[in-house]
Amino acid sequence: MTSKGEKLGQSLVGRAAQAPLRPARAGHDEDQFARTDTSAVKDREAAPGLRQSGLQAFLKRTFDWAFAAVAILVMLLPMAVIAASIRILMGSPVFFRDTRTGRCGELFPLWKFKTMRDERDASGVLLSDQRRLTPIGRLLRSTSLDELPQLWNVLRGEMSLVGPRPLLPQYLPLYSEKQRRRHDVQPGITGWAQVNGRNALTWEEKFELDVWYVDHWSLLLDLRILFMTVKCVLLRTGISHRGEATMPFFQGGGGLAGDGSLEGASGKPLIQLREGTDIAERSKKSGMEGRA
Repeated sequence: MTSKGEKLGQSLVGRAAQAPLRPARAGHDEDQFARTDTSAVKDREAAPGLRQSGLQAFLKRTFDWAFAAVAILVMLLPMAVIAASIRILMGSPVFFRDTRTGRCGELFPLWKFKTMRDERDASGVLLSDQRRLTPIGRLLRSTSLDELPQLWNVLRGEMSLVGPRPLLPQYLPLYSEKQRRRHDVQPGITGWAQVNGRNALTWEEKFELDVWYVDHWSLLLDLRILFMTVKCVLLRTGISHRGEATMPFFQGGGGLAGDGSLEGASGKPLIQLREGTDIAERSKKSGMEGRA
């Protein structure tokens, strides 16, 4: 007999395998996201024991909204300066928009300041993050200022100040059942994994910390994480993974080597989502940055 958790996992996996990466652009079509199939989301919301509900969840949302509203007003001038600098040094658009997975598997448009150029090779594939990352982009990433536009996502209720980082919907088929539980709560600008290593961690270590947060969430823990975030930003720790400009693509538990997977120029296997496609190539062709 198939359990409710297994049915939910199959539903989320099906949606993720069909979800195309949308190109980065300055604006987005609201109806595009309104038309997204929400059947898996409803299943998840109906699951028993879902975290972040009741009075504490209401207080968390109220704090998120109030903090985001005040922060946007306070940071309006600095954000305008950052946008103008990107426009002058890198050209338009100044924002990077990408589709990410939120609570209960719901998709939403995530916003960041643009930190990379859209430089491609002769075949039209984006160059590596390291080659596309600009000096101003490196500065924005090291200070986490590139994340400031996500205050708008918090204001809209798509994100929280604190929670697991929102990742690509194409990662959903690669999660274990335990790792998929990171979507039981609202994604955040910062989180337990971000203040305990950030991009210096492996994907598996990040997901372990994300699930720990889901199981131990409280308002006091959120406040603790916010204070720890200030220290991490000032010290500029965990900005990138070893040997990477940001974070390597998540390829699941060991990949598909030896049974028909595609292989990249480096010789490393690339996870296939469908026949003839793979997660790394689809992401590169779509202009994706900021994987973590």
